[in-house]
Amino acid sequence: MKVRLSSPTATAPTYATPGSAALDFYADMPGASRGVSRHDPLNVSLGVQVEVPPGHVLLLFSRSGHGFNNDVRLGNCVGVIDSDYRGVVFARLICDAPPASPRKRLIVKHGDRVAQGIVVPIPRVNVELVDELSPTERGEGGLGSTGA
Repeated sequence: MKVRLSSPTATAPTYATPGSAALDFYADMPGASRGVSRHDPLNVSLGVQVEVPPGHVLLLFSRSGHGFNNDVRLGNCVGVIDSDYRGVVFARLICDAPPASPRKRLIVKHGDRVAQGIVVPIPRVNVELVDELSPTERGEGGLGSTGA
């Protein structure tokens, strides 16, 4: 994946360890630090533009530590960066902690890891309109119908 730093203060995405499945993406907000609290979501520039290979998508996810330690997640839960998008990539962080939560407010500073991303292949499918679908054992059962 080709990456262009969109500002001189931006950090390129990196893998934290040889076994990391996802690339870490970093906050590009020089000279600033902002908190993410229940009623104060935060839009964070990741400071990069990407060229995702054709036939692939970059999926952005929350960092697990943000969720477990601060009840913070991405605003859209999963970011979808298409292979033809060339703009700056952003993450919107939202806190879901209940009002009386003892959890600490997440403070985001320039250079902090704020999201993680995985590039995955995406097959193109042909959409075929039909009057009926082939039957399955499950059928239209949903919402716990398999025992979950």
